[in-house]
Amino acid sequence: MANSQLALSFATAAAAGLLSGVMIWAIRPLLLQIALAQPNARSSHRDPTPQGAGVAVITATLTAAVAAVALAGSAGATIPFPVFAATVLIAVVGLADDIRSIPVLPRFLLQGVAVAAVILAAPENLRIVASGPIWLERAVLVLAGLWFVNLVNFMDGLDLMTAAEMVPITGAVVLLGWLGILPASTTLAAAALCGALLGFVPFNRPVAKIFLGDVGSLPIGLLVGWCLLQLAWHQQIAAALLLPLYYLADATFTLLRRMARGERFWTAHRTHFYQRATDNGFSVWRVVGEVFALNVGLAALATGAVMTSSAAISSLLLVVGGIATALVMYRFSRRQASPT
Repeated sequence: MANSQLALSFATAAAAGLLSGVMIWAIRPLLLQIALAQPNARSSHRDPTPQGAGVAVITATLTAAVAAVALAGSAGATIPFPVFAATVLIAVVGLADDIRSIPVLPRFLLQGVAVAAVILAAPENLRIVASGPIWLERAVLVLAGLWFVNLVNFMDGLDLMTAAEMVPITGAVVLLGWLGILPASTTLAAAALCGALLGFVPFNRPVAKIFLGDVGSLPIGLLVGWCLLQLAWHQQIAAALLLPLYYLADATFTLLRRMARGERFWTAHRTHFYQRATDNGFSVWRVVGEVFALNVGLAALATGAVMTSSAAISSLLLVVGGIATALVMYRFSRRQASPT
């Protein structure tokens, strides 16, 4: 990626951040009236708080990304229309659910349509395992994408948590794009999302004045999943796993644990490791601070995995990331001697 394109990425992030912040400030009074999140079994907040800031975050992301790829003036720098359309669709589904709850089945079906549109529209030469049947790989990717979209939603249950996870991931994607690993379109989309999330941070820092809502967390999961899939399609599988490793581990382990216990795993709960941490005496700032620091470390490991040509070293870096993630989750599961 040329220096001019790197500069364009920073300009894209700045524009998205400014647009996101202004829009959140403008729409918050309306969201106070139509999309107020009441505390429930899953919540970490005590007072009713407006949700739906994702409207601004996603609008800013798509607007800045489309403008950036137009300015890039490169035939290869185009965001595939299915990705754009699927992001809008899943955001609309999320907004409807934020305002008036949608039954589980139609919600999952619509999410599945959005994820499938992104994956099935990809060129056939984009493969992770070249020797297997493409229909099987694409079917697995649709299921994995649907899980990733929802786990991002599940993990969006604490002030600043989504920013602490997604800012390092999208920042790393921009860096890898600069190194020439990813297409310009992916890099610019990641830069736009990173900036839009930074614009959201002042409104979501503890105690949050507004939440993303499903209109934000679901399309963020879709866009980040698309970026990670680009890494996997470019045979950077270790990096694609390392970047979201904390979210993958926390959400997946929690789901499996609840299923093993015979719990109603599809209902609201507070048993994710980051939620248990606040119940165990960690402050919100400490939890998101540790998650952010972990993700910066995972981003560094992912960059190292991309830079090396050794499969053994990439595997070793993945193991190191897994150990670091497990240690953070273990700490979160242990009660602190005194509140911090």
